[in-house]
Amino acid sequence: MKVLPVASGKGGVGKSLVAANMACAFAQAGKKVILADLDLGASNLHLIIGHRKPGHSLGGFLNDPKTDFNSVIAETDIPNLKFIPGDAEIPGAANLKITQRNTLIRKLLSLNTDILILDLGAGTHQSILDFFLVSGQGLIVSAPAVTATLGAYVFLKNAIFKLMYSSFSRNSAAFAYLEKLRKDGSGFKMLYLPKMLEEIAARDAASFSKFRNAMEHFHPRLILNMLEDPKDADVAMKIRRSCESYLGLQIEHLGVIYRDSVQDISLASRLPVIIYKPQSLIAQAIYRIADKIMQTGDDNFDFTLGRNIDESYQEALLEAEVDFENKKEYVEELLHSGILTEGDLVETVKTQHLEISKLKKENSFLKQKLSKAITQGYRP
Repeated sequence: MKVLPVASGKGGVGKSLVAANMACAFAQAGKKVILADLDLGASNLHLIIGHRKPGHSLGGFLNDPKTDFNSVIAETDIPNLKFIPGDAEIPGAANLKITQRNTLIRKLLSLNTDILILDLGAGTHQSILDFFLVSGQGLIVSAPAVTATLGAYVFLKNAIFKLMYSSFSRNSAAFAYLEKLRKDGSGFKMLYLPKMLEEIAARDAASFSKFRNAMEHFHPRLILNMLEDPKDADVAMKIRRSCESYLGLQIEHLGVIYRDSVQDISLASRLPVIIYKPQSLIAQAIYRIADKIMQTGDDNFDFTLGRNIDESYQEALLEAEVDFENKKEYVEELLHSGILTEGDLVETVKTQHLEISKLKKENSFLKQKLSKAITQGYRP
């Protein structure tokens, strides 16, 4: 079974849209797919796939041990696709106890299916990190906005620290070192991970070796969503450089997805985009990404990092250029057909200008914070 956790460091980047439509793409390819809504604090994935309000949900299962887990798995109107609803209405559903989390993970990993997609909540809550780490091939969905890219980096950083804690026994020198840094408050923020690993290797070689073995199976992959322009695709390289420099982590690029108003229409229609309009830019990008994932083999696939990682970013940049040209042709067709008026186009441009203005303010704010940190003597 291929397990695909889908996460984001920040909400509002289209994570659930990607998860739901990928599930449909795999199902259309003849794979048996189960899509699980693990955003337990704000479950709404059923709206994207057009599933009626569930009678049973994960929230109910977690709060009643007598509930049969199979009763939570629902059939959908999409062939080959089954759905596990979350529950946003049961208080505390997002704050799982360790026993609940472990039970749920065991149940999910015992499912009989070809592909299991886990739509996780936004942020770096411990439960979210645990769900993400059940597979070495987790997907990070980000967007060109500075806050989104920073969120993606912070999420991966926290995932690595979680993996590190899981690798070290509580009575080890490595664990004691991590706890010292954590209690110092700024310890985790002020050190590069490579520098920390040097210290850990010197203090506790056995724990260091165990962590390195775990990292060999950790190959997260990036999807860049909500592009407006081919230049937005350059953001992926910034995420890559930050991960390599500060985390010692190689992250593969699965591809880009342009923003398209068709997603709002499909959501209102309670249909996934690839079913509502399979020829749209979003649908074609989803199909392309799904094909790449299916080509990677099982959950423990191996690849030559240098060659494939570089190729994945080069390919994504090319796809961004091609999709942008297709997007321009698509807009021209809408104008000529009368479906999209010049007034609609003007309103779209105005909205984009507002978004650009907001991004400039965010960028200015982050630059001020960085400048302040430098003047105060910040050292990595």
